[in-house]
Amino acid sequence: MLVLLPPSEGKASSGRGAPLKLESLSLPGLTAAREAVLGELVELCAGDPDQNEKAREVLGLSEGLRGEVAKNAGLRTAGARPAGEIYTGVLYDALDLASLDPAAKKRARRSLLVFSGLWGAVRVSDRIPSYRCSMGVRLPGLGALGAHWRTPMASALPEAAGDGLVLDLRSAAYAAAWKPKGEIAGRTATVRVLHAPTRKVVSHFNKATKGRIVRSLLAAGTAPASPAELVEALRDLGYEVEVAAAGTDRKAWALDVLVTEIH
Repeated sequence: MLVLLPPSEGKASSGRGAPLKLESLSLPGLTAAREAVLGELVELCAGDPDQNEKAREVLGLSEGLRGEVAKNAGLRTAGARPAGEIYTGVLYDALDLASLDPAAKKRARRSLLVFSGLWGAVRVSDRIPSYRCSMGVRLPGLGALGAHWRTPMASALPEAAGDGLVLDLRSAAYAAAWKPKGEIAGRTATVRVLHAPTRKVVSHFNKATKGRIVRSLLAAGTAPASPAELVEALRDLGYEVEVAAAGTDRKAWALDVLVTEIH
């Protein structure tokens, strides 16, 4: 099973580890595309005050986040730490990788893939520095990052997925970088989180629920091989799941997880 996750806007500090080594990251087929984004991002953020103001606008940062520009400027020399420690926020708080038992942590390293505007996608064990660059950014030279990643992702992601289930929990901006096509789409499942009484999509609780779903699967050691098996596995774990649209050989499954409390 391969689980596709969005990153978090908020991130922990880089720490004092050795600096980034692009060639050490998973999915080596993305290395050239990563270098292109990293090079332009560092150059964009390393200029004079006027250039820094431009960088802030390109990255969509508020005045209070001006310090993120300087962080990006130092990406090549900043300390790196596992991506699972860098990403924070609601989904990752609910997932709580650090508190999993050793067997579940091993499953997380093998099955979780976090999408990123800067790195394309990384495993939670890949060592990266803290950064700020969402998939919605349009860099002056490379253009829209979602489009930049589509070509290298087209070969790297099917290879990472192998012949197993793909659980796609990404937000729309990150889903734009890779869409499962052909046979792999038929073994992909997407998830919406709905408030059971109203059948309305929830926002904040959406992320928390997805984090809990992934944690439950990892902790239980459950390894569904297909979307249909995933539905049964989630029900066995206590989730209320409905099939909104059954997949076909070339169409992803759409699952709804119903929650009664929003907190």
